[in-house]
Amino acid sequence: TECVSGCVCPEGLFDDGKGGCVEEKDCPCIHNNQWYSSGQKITVDCNTCTCQKGVWSCTDNVCYGTCMIYGSGHYNTFDGKFYDFDGNCEYVAIQDFCGDKNSSGSFSIITENVPCGTTGVTCSKAIKMFLGKTELKLENKEYKEIQRDVGDDVVYWNRTVGLYLVIEASNGVMLIWDKKTTVFIKLSPDYKGKVCGLCGNFDDKSNNDFTTRSGLQEPNALKFGNSWKQSPTCPDVREEIKPCEMKPHRKSWAEKECSIIQSEVFKICHSKVDPAPFYEACVHDACSCDSGGDCECFCSAVAAYAQECTKAEACVFWRTPDICPIFCDYYN
Repeated sequence: TECVSGCVCPEGLFDDGKGGCVEEKDCPCIHNNQWYSSGQKITVDCNTCTCQKGVWSCTDNVCYGTCMIYGSGHYNTFDGKFYDFDGNCEYVAIQDFCGDKNSSGSFSIITENVPCGTTGVTCSKAIKMFLGKTELKLENKEYKEIQRDVGDDVVYWNRTVGLYLVIEASNGVMLIWDKKTTVFIKLSPDYKGKVCGLCGNFDDKSNNDFTTRSGLQEPNALKFGNSWKQSPTCPDVREEIKPCEMKPHRKSWAEKECSIIQSEVFKICHSKVDPAPFYEACVHDACSCDSGGDCECFCSAVAAYAQECTKAEACVFWRTPDICPIFCDYYN
């Protein structure tokens, strides 16, 4: 009914998001709040997406899923659900023995959590990996193999890549361990919807990841975590531990150190991977590791964010001689 001041594109042209007008064929696309020109390609997981007329056109490869367990009880499931669980026991991280008691499966991965510090939080100290009749125990920076009498033969390979020990099995299971408190579990797409444990069910939906051992969906992370303990004699976790409230004198140090995650150093990654949960996890860990491992806890927390950045194709060089250095000659 009346004129409104403002800028519009002439008929037949479209706003390109940068203050200009373009033809439809040159429309840009947006991903994680960043603009991409027509014809530009990006990688999402194992797929390549091309910008065409303002819409992403992606290949439809089926990708490996990754679950991450790191620091003092931080979990990022195959479907991207981030939660904390501090239990002092052995827990099923992931297995394909799901459903009825007699269901056959080919693998299970158990994480043994122990206290790291005096506040009550726990870190993954040892990992047991069952592949058919082979049991691998990863502890104290090395692994040993135990042969059992039951199960199939599952072939596996192990190799060292930089700081990590990688174990890859012929059944599509891969485990990557930093020989400290970080574990990445990768599964081939064949396992989608067929696994269970603290890493969720790998069905591309994060809202049903808290499925207990008995198959019920549980909104509470603690009840969900308790259901996956290996021994019924272990105590249940009753409350979430807040180490910074218990050790307030460490809080400002933790916030100052962990601010690197939100700083310019990681700026290239912020639009690709949300830094907030990683920053909170870092502060939690830096407060809790008060019995000598504070640097290790802090470095593992920042490295976890850096790893996600690398996956999203944002390479960040954050280690310095003063911050979590790695002595290359020693590892070479």
